[in-house]
Amino acid sequence: MQLTEIRRYPIKSLLGEQLTTVEVEQRGLVGDRLWAVRDTDGKLGSGKNTRRFRRMPGLFLLRGHRGDPVPVVELPDGRRFGADEPAAHEAVSDVLARRVTIEREAEVRHHDEGPVSLISTAALRRLHDLLGEPVDPARFRANLLIDVPGGDFVEDGWLGRAVRIGSEVVLRPRRRLTRCVMIDLAQESLPEHGQLLRTIAEHNDMTLGVWATVERPGRIGLRDVVELLPS
Repeated sequence: MQLTEIRRYPIKSLLGEQLTTVEVEQRGLVGDRLWAVRDTDGKLGSGKNTRRFRRMPGLFLLRGHRGDPVPVVELPDGRRFGADEPAAHEAVSDVLARRVTIEREAEVRHHDEGPVSLISTAALRRLHDLLGEPVDPARFRANLLIDVPGGDFVEDGWLGRAVRIGSEVVLRPRRRLTRCVMIDLAQESLPEHGQLLRTIAEHNDMTLGVWATVERPGRIGLRDVVELLPS
C-alpha cells in the first residue's frame, strides 16, 4: 500500500490544498481544520445540521490556504484576506448571506469526528463499480488517500489496527466515517452528483473511510509505504 494523496483544510468546510509532505502531530495534520466559520449562535459552518454544526450553503465557494501566523481565505473573485481580518469576516458574510466570523479553535476541536481521515483507492473502485463512473477522491475531503489493490471498502477492516506511514508516523483507525450531503455538492470542477450519498447508504451503512488517532507523530510524504502492523 502507498500514500497517494495528502489534503489539508486550513479552514473547516472550505476548499483546501493538496500537499506533497506534511507534519503530523497528535491533533492531526499540522494546520488542518484549526480555524472554522462560526455564526452568531456559535455553530460551526458545515454541510450538516447538528448540535455543533450548521449547514451553510456556499462554503465550497471559498478556499482556505495555510498561512503564518493565520490561514488565508480566498473568495470566488480571487481576493484574499487573513482569516482574522475584519474585512475577511465581512467578505465571507457577504458570500454566505449570513453574519459569520472566522475563528481559531479553542477548547473544542473543529474536527467532525477524529484527527486524521483516511480513504482507500479500493473503496473508490467499489463506488465506480456501483455507479458505473469514476468518483473523484476530492468529494470525500479525506486527509489521506491510500492506494490499495482491489475494489472493496477495505479500510473498514483497519479499525483497531496500527497503520504505519513511512518510517515515522503510526495511526490507529478508530471508527468508520459517516457521510453527509457534502459529498454530493458541486465543488471546484466537480458538478453536483446526487447519487453518492444514496449509494453509500445502500451499500456501506452511509460510511466511507475511517478516522484515526495519532499514536506516533512525524512527517509523511507522497509515495510513502503504508503498512498494517501486526495486532
